[in-house]
Amino acid sequence: MSTEQERQLLRETIEAGFRQAAFVSDVGIMLVDCGPGWCESGLAVTARHLQHGGVVHAGVQATMADHTAGAAATTILEAGRHVVTAEFKINLLRAVRSERLRCRADVLKSGRSIIVVEADVFADVHGEPVLVSRLNATMSVIDLA
Repeated sequence: MSTEQERQLLRETIEAGFRQAAFVSDVGIMLVDCGPGWCESGLAVTARHLQHGGVVHAGVQATMADHTAGAAATTILEAGRHVVTAEFKINLLRAVRSERLRCRADVLKSGRSIIVVEADVFADVHGEPVLVSRLNATMSVIDLA
């Protein structure tokens, strides 16, 4: 299999994970791009993503960061293996008023049974990316069988 074919297969696998996660799909979080050890997602912010004060709900940011982190971890797994979140911590750095969010997750350390990932969520503010939250997560590697 060529490198391009491997990249396409990886993208299809990760994209399916975004589509098949019903909650993530319902929220509107979509895959932007991915590669070995990293993943990026995007979200068009609408009124349903806001809390009562008119800023993006922390749960939206946490869901986006957590799922993107899991996808980044998935990019380095062998066939038949899967990850689930064992724990995460998120720092919400500033209130978000933006029409678009983007998340970038990178694997920091991988092992046979756990993978540590960091995910940053950025808001588009006047055309510039502004860091709004950072998540650190531990993913447990499990067999699907």
